[in-house]
Amino acid sequence: MAIEKRILDEWRAIVGKNHVLTSPEDLACYSYDSTFMETLPGAVVNPATTEEVSAVMKVAYREGVPVTPRGMGSGLAAASIPQENGMVLGLTRLNKIKEIDAENMMAWVEAGVVTADLQTEVENMGLFYPPDPSSIKHSTIGGNIACNAGGPRCLKYGVTSDYLMGLTVVLADGRVIHTGGKAIKNVTTYNLTQLFAGSEGTLGIITEALLKLIPKPKYVRTATAVYNRLEDAGETVNRILLADITPATIELMDNTTLNTIEEAMHLGLPIQAEAMLIIEADGSDEAQVLKDIEAIARIAAENGASEVKVARDEAERAQLWKARRSISPSLARRRPNKLGEDISVPRSKIPEAIRRIKAISEKYNLPIAVFGHAGDGNLHPNILFDKRDADEWDRVQKVTKEIFSTAVELGGTLSGEHGVGTLKLPYLSLDVSPDVVALMKSIKQTLDPKGILNPGKKFA
Repeated sequence: MAIEKRILDEWRAIVGKNHVLTSPEDLACYSYDSTFMETLPGAVVNPATTEEVSAVMKVAYREGVPVTPRGMGSGLAAASIPQENGMVLGLTRLNKIKEIDAENMMAWVEAGVVTADLQTEVENMGLFYPPDPSSIKHSTIGGNIACNAGGPRCLKYGVTSDYLMGLTVVLADGRVIHTGGKAIKNVTTYNLTQLFAGSEGTLGIITEALLKLIPKPKYVRTATAVYNRLEDAGETVNRILLADITPATIELMDNTTLNTIEEAMHLGLPIQAEAMLIIEADGSDEAQVLKDIEAIARIAAENGASEVKVARDEAERAQLWKARRSISPSLARRRPNKLGEDISVPRSKIPEAIRRIKAISEKYNLPIAVFGHAGDGNLHPNILFDKRDADEWDRVQKVTKEIFSTAVELGGTLSGEHGVGTLKLPYLSLDVSPDVVALMKSIKQTLDPKGILNPGKKFA
C-alpha cells in the first residue's frame, strides 16, 4: 500500500520538500545496497538533525509506516534494503563532526559522518580512530555502529563497539534518549550504548555517537609473506601471536583471490601461491616496531613462507595494500554478481575452514574467493555467480548453507562484522538457539512495539 499524500506532506513540512523523495528515479537509487538485493520503497526522507528525525519518526509510528534507516548503502547483508512501499530514512545529511575533545580523547559525531573523514580529522590532531572497514571511504559511523564493523586493524585495536562511549538514539515512537558519556566508568544503568551496537537499525535510529580515540601510532611497518601451503599461512598466524607480538593487522588472501586481483590489476602477485599474508606492525617506539616486523618476517620464513617482503617506505607499503584494497572491484569484473559472506572461526581452524570452502566450491562448480582478517579468524568467502542463471542461483543457496554449517561445526559463527540483515536469516537457526531469538524478539517488542523499525532484519 502506497504512503498517503497527507503523510508525505507532514514529512515535507518537517524536513523540507526537497528532502522527501518520491520520483521513480530517486526511489530506485535507494532500493539497493552493496548486495544484489533490491526492493522499491514508497518514499525517502532525508532529515538533517536529531530533532527532525524525531518528528519524522513520530509520524511514521502513528501511521505504522515501516522505516529502514540508511547511511551510504555499503552494507553486505542487505540490512538497508527497504520494505516494499515503506520509508527509507536517509541519515547522510547528519554529517557534522560536532566536537573533538583532545583532552579526553573523544569525538562527538553525527551518524552520517564518513568514517575516513573522521579518521583524517582526528589524525591531523595526533589522535587515532582505529576501526577501518573495507568500505571506510564511503561507509558512515552510524552504519558502522549498526553492524559493529571491524576491519583489518581489529586484531590489535578491536571493533567499533570497543570505541563506543555514548549515543543519541531516536526510538520508534520518536522519543530521544542519550546513553553513556565521557566518564570512563559508568554502571548506573544497563549498558544501553552497547545494546544498539550491531542492532542493524531494528531497535532505534542512531543519530549521534560519542567515540573514544587513542594516540596515533607514529611508526608503521608492513610485510607480505607468500605460501605454497595454506596450512603454513595459518600456522604463521598462531606462531606470531604466541611470540608475544600483536600486529595491527594480519590479512589473508587465498589463491582464487590472488588470481582474481592479478587478472584485473596486473600487480605482479604470486598467482601460483596457495595464500599470501599482509602483516603490519605499528606503535610509538620506532625501534620496537622495527624489531616486531623483523621478528614477524623471521617467523614467516621459519614457518614455510617461500617469499617475505618488508616495505622500505610508505610508497612500498601503499603498493602492498593496493592488492587488499582491490579485492571487491576485482571480483566484480570476474562475474556479474557476488555474495560476500562473513564467517568467523577460531584462528586455529582457519586452514580447515578454507579447505572445506574450497571443497564446497568444487562440489557446486562455483568460484569462491576467500580472504579476510586471519588474525581474529574472520573470513570473507565471496561466491561469484550470475543471478540471471536460475541453476547457478540455486547452487549459490546450497553453497551458502554449507559454508555456514562449516563455520558453526568448527566452533565459529555466521557473521563477524557484516551483520545478519536478510541474507543470513534462513541460516540463523544453525547458530542461534530459539531461546536467544525469543529474547531478542522481546527486546525488540519493548523498544519497537509496532515493529516498524527495519522489519524483517536480524531475525525473522
